[in-house]
Amino acid sequence: MAENRRELLSGNEAVALAARHAGVALGSGYPGTPSTEILERFSALGGRAQWAPNEKVALEVAIGASYAHARTLVTMKHVGLNVAADPLFTVPYTGVSGALVIVSADDPGMASSQNEQDNRHYAVAAGVPMLEPSDSQEAYELALRAIEISERWRLPVLLRMTTRVCHSKSIVRSDAALASAPGPPSYERDIAGRVMIPANARPAHRRLRAKLAQIAEWNEASGPHREIEGDRSLGIISSGVAFLHAREAAPEAAMLKLGMTYPLPLETIRRFARGVARCVVIEEGDPYLLDAIRAADVAVEGKPEMYRFGELNVGRVKKILARDESPEEAAPPGKPPELCPGCPHRIVFGALRNLGCIVSGDIGCYSLGALPPFEAMETLVAMGAAIGVGLGLRHALPETEARRVVSVIGDSTFVHGGITGLVEMIYNPPKTGHVLIILDNGTTAMTGLQEHPGTGRTLDHQRTGRVVFEDLARALGVPRVHVVDPTLDPPGFERLVAECLASGEVCVIVARRTCLLATGKIKEIEKCLSAR
Repeated sequence: MAENRRELLSGNEAVALAARHAGVALGSGYPGTPSTEILERFSALGGRAQWAPNEKVALEVAIGASYAHARTLVTMKHVGLNVAADPLFTVPYTGVSGALVIVSADDPGMASSQNEQDNRHYAVAAGVPMLEPSDSQEAYELALRAIEISERWRLPVLLRMTTRVCHSKSIVRSDAALASAPGPPSYERDIAGRVMIPANARPAHRRLRAKLAQIAEWNEASGPHREIEGDRSLGIISSGVAFLHAREAAPEAAMLKLGMTYPLPLETIRRFARGVARCVVIEEGDPYLLDAIRAADVAVEGKPEMYRFGELNVGRVKKILARDESPEEAAPPGKPPELCPGCPHRIVFGALRNLGCIVSGDIGCYSLGALPPFEAMETLVAMGAAIGVGLGLRHALPETEARRVVSVIGDSTFVHGGITGLVEMIYNPPKTGHVLIILDNGTTAMTGLQEHPGTGRTLDHQRTGRVVFEDLARALGVPRVHVVDPTLDPPGFERLVAECLASGEVCVIVARRTCLLATGKIKEIEKCLSAR
């Protein structure tokens, strides 16, 4: 593999390159902006990458591989870590043998997300070390450092990125020789260390806290933080992309740039704060650093509450440093998003609007059915929630209204989080029945046309097993299962939905029509596969 290269890379591409240089044996994840390109690039570089049905499964697969001394990488957007939280909170107790790096790609400003949560809190809650790169060069370097830390202390490491770091491009100087070589795969039996029944988990928790104390000492002595000399009348403590904004906003200031933000190098922070006349913490999102530093009895300033929302930029940082809380100018309105012309989902939402349905929706490009001209989707909570929320509405509403409720979910989202909702639909059916429409457009459309278990193709477009939604529904005992192309007969599709609503039974309609943007790509892939 080439060494000492100089390339223009996004943060996502830089993480993929670091993983390849470090000999990561398996990359697993679920596509979600802004993290998606990491595994796609890792695969293009020759690494083994795969899309899992959801983030929980992705992390669990990586945990198993790490028990076998393999180096693993798990990628997801910030809300994906909610799905993976169950294993996340226990794997620090069991520890790992090979490196396990978890990328959480947060989305300040909610460019493509349903909330603006700050996943730095997960590091503290779960007890895992956390690194935060500020640009592509640091994304490369800190990904390598995360692998070292993970294997040294046998713990998973959280690499917390944000949209701006994931997608912005900068020069990366890489060197494969900087990465240590992975060891051979092997397995050691360790029931007491890996079977987290209470008797084993109690001492495991103590071991975890002892490791974190050691990491905190290491971070103080030689962690990835650096102090930049400047005018001591103003000192700035920062991390991630906020550091770059602060550096440009106040180039004359003294700065402490943090690379590992859990456990924090509190004594280093304390010495820095004492050495400046005024010390300000500049960070995006929640006051995570501010609260931790103040809790250590260090006098620092934070940002006003108005700057907690959205991304920071140089102008906003200047206002924070000037203690300016005057109202910000509203961003100019952009063109409202809408479903593509010719999108098969248009037929579905048109029918639901015409029938006056109460639509429990889900996350995907079909979320745009909530907007004009359809305004035919009324709830959106989390991946897979369409079914559960719809069932709750059916259970609670008067019968005449309950019969209007329909759950709508996409194909990838159904596999991700909807299958258990379908089980619930069979196990606890409302007395009025329920109607579920699975919008099967043959791809994970909104994140860039990725494969999923319902397409029968892997991340790198090789043939594999396929989840057939209608077969699954019938196997679970759904009495009415229909598979239709809504574009062939829109009035007929509307009649079908009306019949299912009137039936009082549990019904599943698979509305199957390939996404227009994916059609050409899928045909080319299938042609190549058939030629082999």
